[in-house]
Amino acid sequence: MKNRTKFLSGFVSMSLVFLFIAALFGGMRGLLYRNQSTIAADAPEDAVMLVIDPGHGGEDGGCSSADGLLEKDLNLSIAEDVSAILNAAGYPSVLTRTEDTLLYDMYGDRTDYKGYKKIYDLKNRMRFTEETGAKYFVSIHMNKFPDPQYSGLQVYYSPNDPGSIQMADMIQNYVQKYVQPENSRETKKSNKGIYLLHRMKIPAVLVECGFLSNTEEAALLSDASYRKTLSLGIACAIMEYCTGDVAEG
Repeated sequence: MKNRTKFLSGFVSMSLVFLFIAALFGGMRGLLYRNQSTIAADAPEDAVMLVIDPGHGGEDGGCSSADGLLEKDLNLSIAEDVSAILNAAGYPSVLTRTEDTLLYDMYGDRTDYKGYKKIYDLKNRMRFTEETGAKYFVSIHMNKFPDPQYSGLQVYYSPNDPGSIQMADMIQNYVQKYVQPENSRETKKSNKGIYLLHRMKIPAVLVECGFLSNTEEAALLSDASYRKTLSLGIACAIMEYCTGDVAEG
């Protein structure tokens, strides 16, 4: 991770870097973060290519670092940047959430969600993805483990579509090569414990962006510039996968 400053050298063209900067800091931000249901409803058929899913939110903070860094906040930050880069580069994407909230009441299915919040949050992320007609799904998360020595991004893939492992491998390889050269982790097939990947019928992955239980990695993830670097690596891998998938199709 100390070598992350070398990430951009020889990686992407200057035009893509320009798109990245414009998307993150230009006037496009307001358009990119409109209500996502409205975007999906207004978009023409096949306009939404990807759903980017910031995990957790609201009363569900996810895991946390020793100094109180919350997974839900990091997930949203990285997901926003990934989506901004994709949109700026012509790969239309939407976010499952744009605010600090769970999605259990997204469709108003119940009057009382006590005891049902988590399952409806997951069901609604799935439902939203299906309604957009997106071709690909990427969920953003953080990891934690009792042993603080472990670090590094790791990607899980859905067993339901062969494209899932290809996208997972591409993200894992990009980040290992350009952001985390010391990362030796391999992609993993998800099981039924990962609700969304177990049920998705399109190419779908879950990206564990790092371990909040590792002091050094948590410090990196708290740095906005590092998160943008990581987001760029994830986004570029997604774009390469999508481009190749379209060409093969």
